[in-house]
Amino acid sequence: MKINKIFFSLLLIAGTLSSCTGDWLETTKEGTPNEGNFWKNDADYIKAVTTLYDCYAYEETWGRDLFYEQGAGDDIVYGRNRGNSQMNLAKLKMDGSSEGSIKWFYKQMYETMSAANNIIYHALLIPENERTAVQKRSLGEAYFMRAFTHFMIAYRYGRPDNGVPFVKYEDFSDYERQINEVPQQQNSVMDNYRLIVEDLQKAADCLDWFKNYTADNYGRATRDAALGFMVKTYAYWAQHDNSQWAKIPALVDKIENEGGRGLLNSYADVFKAENEWSKEYIWSINSRGSNYAGSIFPGISLENKGWGVFNGWGYMKPTLELYAEYNDQDQRRDATLLAYGDSFKYFGENWKWYSNSDIEVGFAFKKYMEPFSYGKIIRDGNGKITGYENSHISTNGDRPTTDLNVPLMRFSELLLFKAEALIMQGQNNAAAVVLNRIANRAQEGVTYTAPTMIELMHERRCELAFEWTDRLMDLKRWAAGGNAAWNLDALAKIRGAKHGIKHVDRTNPDSPVDVTNGTTLTINGKTYHGVITIGAGQGDAKDYEPGGTYSVLPYEINQVIKSNGKLKQNKGYASNF
Repeated sequence: MKINKIFFSLLLIAGTLSSCTGDWLETTKEGTPNEGNFWKNDADYIKAVTTLYDCYAYEETWGRDLFYEQGAGDDIVYGRNRGNSQMNLAKLKMDGSSEGSIKWFYKQMYETMSAANNIIYHALLIPENERTAVQKRSLGEAYFMRAFTHFMIAYRYGRPDNGVPFVKYEDFSDYERQINEVPQQQNSVMDNYRLIVEDLQKAADCLDWFKNYTADNYGRATRDAALGFMVKTYAYWAQHDNSQWAKIPALVDKIENEGGRGLLNSYADVFKAENEWSKEYIWSINSRGSNYAGSIFPGISLENKGWGVFNGWGYMKPTLELYAEYNDQDQRRDATLLAYGDSFKYFGENWKWYSNSDIEVGFAFKKYMEPFSYGKIIRDGNGKITGYENSHISTNGDRPTTDLNVPLMRFSELLLFKAEALIMQGQNNAAAVVLNRIANRAQEGVTYTAPTMIELMHERRCELAFEWTDRLMDLKRWAAGGNAAWNLDALAKIRGAKHGIKHVDRTNPDSPVDVTNGTTLTINGKTYHGVITIGAGQGDAKDYEPGGTYSVLPYEINQVIKSNGKLKQNKGYASNF
């Protein structure tokens, strides 16, 4: 398929699945453009750039499907029975032919990458001193989105001995011919990371800090986001080249000192819609309840059928292992998780949590439930629930978006990368200053003096639980480092069984745990009763070798076949069947 066709098909749907909140996203369809009548003015570039953000709004990307990868980690289980597509991911038994949940994501990332390529190509045809402010900003947004989508593919599929396909249109010598060719596969994922960093730096050079944006442009790429994902790229690159750690601390300081980023005083406040553009914001899936725009993630993680009020999907539930990671003082646990009997606000009423839907786990995620706290429940004369009123959530339960932006990167994650970088360079005392900012806000009663990697891993898990920061990738990169205690700890968490708590009466929030049908288990020094292994095979222990076949995803077999030899399958996976 020619990239022009891909780009202009994306252009036609821009705004129909909008993921951002500024008025700039409200585009109007004006017929099918073509190369001959496009790229003439600022308005054309604004329309073109708007298409790049559509990828965030799809169910198959950050709405749901991408998160199925986390089923192989230690923090979540699928709340409902899933088919082979998801279970292969959860069991780390991918084969390149049946991972349907991530196949569309791969395609969408490359389509968005290609659209960004096309914008960059045309913007660079304009002499630098003749570009308008909008064209310069558009070029920066395209560089950012090309780097971001490239990054999302690179670390999932790329190996040191086998990179991922990538090409820059501005390097073409024969544009009309080369846009129809299969992109060149890089020799190593480290080559991909180098190219990603180059694009992120170009994006940062073209873009302003978020603090200087006006509200009508909130949701556009910023210098903060470009440098933030540069930090993350260096951290992932450091898995293969330790020298990359040295580049991180100064970048994080720049984002804080020049960009004005920082931590909110209260952890729970981060996940309130009123604070979604706060100083902690770096990058998010910008959403609305009123027009179904953005991510449906808050709705898909809500209790299935929402206790008869709203059509929650109940697709993700937390493990006992995650619950046990927090100590009882840690305020992040109450902001992130719900256990039986915990109080929460639901459609203006005070509820106590329980779950009688689907797979029994005994816990739920609370982090994105703030929009569901407003409004009221409508009941008939007999007390039966007949509906609800709530202007902060979607009226369409089949697309359950809310007013809460779902974060993809917060400043606290950058602080955690800075602390990790310092520890990995032997500067543990300096890392303590950084990590204590995280721990003090959590009020977990811990003060670090020379934190270890185990302690860094603990803080990262508690701080970022159930966020799109990729817990599974953290475990993979930590497990790959060697045979130190922290490497083995990460490996054990990938391989280990996953558990929940069984209650005597699932419909009663005050129900005691079921000691008859559950066992006793000690996790993280704490003893739990009524423990069960998660059902449907999700809680089973699994095989995994650091750097082995399942350390990266397989290229979908049809992609390999269609490439006619230009796409090399990852080691350990069959290239054809």
